Amino acid sequence: MNGGLAQVADWLICPVCRRQHGGEEPLRLTGRTLRCSSGHSLDVARQGHLTMIPAPPGVNADTPEMVASRTRALEAGIFDPLDRVIARGLAGSRRILEAGAGTGHHLARVLDAVGDAHGLASDISVAAIRRAAKAHPRMAAIVADTWQGLPVRSGAVDALMCVFAPRNGGEFHRVLAPGGLLSVVTPMPHHLAALREATGMIGIQPDKREQMIRSLADSFDPCAVETVQHTMTLSPELAADVVQMGPSAHHTTHLDLTGPIEVTFAVEVTTFTRREPS
Repeated sequence: MNGGLAQVADWLICPVCRRQHGGEEPLRLTGRTLRCSSGHSLDVARQGHLTMIPAPPGVNADTPEMVASRTRALEAGIFDPLDRVIARGLAGSRRILEAGAGTGHHLARVLDAVGDAHGLASDISVAAIRRAAKAHPRMAAIVADTWQGLPVRSGAVDALMCVFAPRNGGEFHRVLAPGGLLSVVTPMPHHLAALREATGMIGIQPDKREQMIRSLADSFDPCAVETVQHTMTLSPELAADVVQMGPSAHHTTHLDLTGPIEVTFAVEVTTFTRREPS
């Protein structure tokens, strides 16, 4: 019980104390409850995750339908090459946090490759985190808002993953230990191009990676970049899942594919080092 959570409980801080006075009060896990010294308590859900935000997630959180589509698409192997690249870049890491982790699929694959590492998946979607809580025995899962601040102790992790998710440079810098690595995945302009043309999916800004690097420039230095590109022939059903697993599910698209479609997956994995004070 609570195996993954017990392994990372000392990474966590009380979110109530953090909101009230900015403190980093540690939490102690007893049974199915975490408590801080100020008396605040958080109960582990029966699905195994921990909710660390005071209000329900907003309308942009992944829905159960989006989570189901994402699970089917990822289990079909659409991003297996990407997971291998991330794992190779973080091979020396032992404490890995994924912000905006969704179902925890990517972090779980990295933990499979990095045999003695432990992981923490954070996402604002309760539906996604319920799956993440069961994704890997060496991983815990929390509902948290990257923009509002991660309930993670300063310097608690030595690697942080961010795959197509919001980035909070200041928070990422705070929770990473000195010498820590940040791995960020961004889509290239031609990522899913055929599927975008066929269904009306949301477009990709041509300078997305450059904007991402600028947004992190105050806290991180890029040290490596690797392109991951491959082509798959998707059935109409799998193509629909790829469309509906992400933000395009919140918008109108025409999913009237009548046959298989060849789709190119093209992303960049940029690795950053945590900038230390001069």
